Amino acid sequence: MLEYVTDAADPRLTDFTRLRDVELRKSLEAERGLFMAEGEKVIRRAVGAGYPIRSVLTTRRWLQPLADVLGDATVYVVSDEIMTATAGFQVHRGALASMARLPLPSTASVMESADRLVVLEDIVDHANVGAVFRCAAALGVGGVILSPRCADPLYRRAVKVSMGAVFSIPYARMDNWYTGLDELRAAGFQTLALTPDQSATPLDEVKLGDRVALLLGAEGDGLSSRWLHEADEPVCIPMSPAAMDAGVDSLNVVAAAAIACHGLMRGRR
Repeated sequence: MLEYVTDAADPRLTDFTRLRDVELRKSLEAERGLFMAEGEKVIRRAVGAGYPIRSVLTTRRWLQPLADVLGDATVYVVSDEIMTATAGFQVHRGALASMARLPLPSTASVMESADRLVVLEDIVDHANVGAVFRCAAALGVGGVILSPRCADPLYRRAVKVSMGAVFSIPYARMDNWYTGLDELRAAGFQTLALTPDQSATPLDEVKLGDRVALLLGAEGDGLSSRWLHEADEPVCIPMSPAAMDAGVDSLNVVAAAAIACHGLMRGRR
């Protein structure tokens, strides 16, 4: 159903307002049970993963490219100027879809369905979370577990950076960070804590078990001392000695995640 809107303050558009206001969006999206999909490819992937469309904001020229995926969803058609005024930035990908969230699976069900997991502790940057999801999905990891304070994978920035990979890999959020590793261990997972400490075992030298969970820590500080010491084994990505001498002693969390996910899947391809 098409509805033509000529005022950015129209209350019908409130799902799409001030998309760069992080605190407002976190509150609004939690209250309404929605998330934002930006661009044709991401909208298609969200719909394909079973997320219902609440409504769509787009311009006339994007109606035809999206026609086959929108079905009977409410579509608000606006000018480029109204689109920019509503979202708070120029939407280069032509369309925004307000999607209804689905209930998250339990950590137990994600653990049951996978033999390789990535577990994220307190990664709070949405772009980093989205990029880690993309690495994990691309390299065949079976699921992602989030500590309670991790950023929301369905926040617009995370979805955009992941190019919709957040829809293709099962994930769950821990109820209790303090006992999180106990739950993994009880499910039969070998827990490997990734650290920049070069005295740890190189990841490519670790004997991987049948079920392995790779722990990745927050930007800057890395894993908490509790998780680092309670994991079965600390592991590292070996750094060039010349780089170490020059003061380059670690990788950012996304680069580390890509290399570590590749190593985690050793022998699985």
